Amino acid sequence: MADPYWPLFDLRVRTPRLEIRLANDDDLYRLNQVADGGIHDPSTMPFSIPWTDDPTPLRQRRSLQWAWSKRAQWSEESWTFTGVVLVEGAPVGIQDLTAERFAALRTVSTGSWLGRSSQGRGLGREMRTAILHLAFEGLGAIEAHSGAFHDNAASMATSRSLGYRPNGEQLVLRRGQPDRLVNLVLDRDTWMSLRRDDITIHGLESCLDMFGSPGF
Repeated sequence: MADPYWPLFDLRVRTPRLEIRLANDDDLYRLNQVADGGIHDPSTMPFSIPWTDDPTPLRQRRSLQWAWSKRAQWSEESWTFTGVVLVEGAPVGIQDLTAERFAALRTVSTGSWLGRSSQGRGLGREMRTAILHLAFEGLGAIEAHSGAFHDNAASMATSRSLGYRPNGEQLVLRRGQPDRLVNLVLDRDTWMSLRRDDITIHGLESCLDMFGSPGF
């Protein structure tokens, strides 16, 4: 049954390998369990906000608060779609999509994490491909932005394989020390040249207005 008040919960993006949907509260608790199993080598930090360094149960609480805040603060002018990535019905990570003033700028940013037990199987690329399909095919985006620390080889390789190009660098704090973040951008024409025809979007029409998009 369709959700009459929060149709974002009905939105699904599916590829032959996975599904992405807005994380509900049950998903968030299961995602905390995935994160408990590790996301990255503790000797390095792939995130500008070092949330994985927080001890239990602070990390779990803050993760819940972050997702709840994004849901509560959603507006056409500023939104973050916190997508749980499901493989055979089981959560393996998060793939989010964020925009500010999307109706005017048609620009999105992506961020993600994947449990270590699911890494090395091409799922990082698959889930980014899926969320880009939602952005470009579903919402009509003209640009997608991403970024990674200079030594995050896996993230950089995923971006290159999807057609992103360098878009400058900046210094940001990484565990309290300045380090180099590489910015990347993917334009619509490049995405069109690489787009796949085996990705489907369900339940988007009823929530297009929440994204500030007329649909395409």
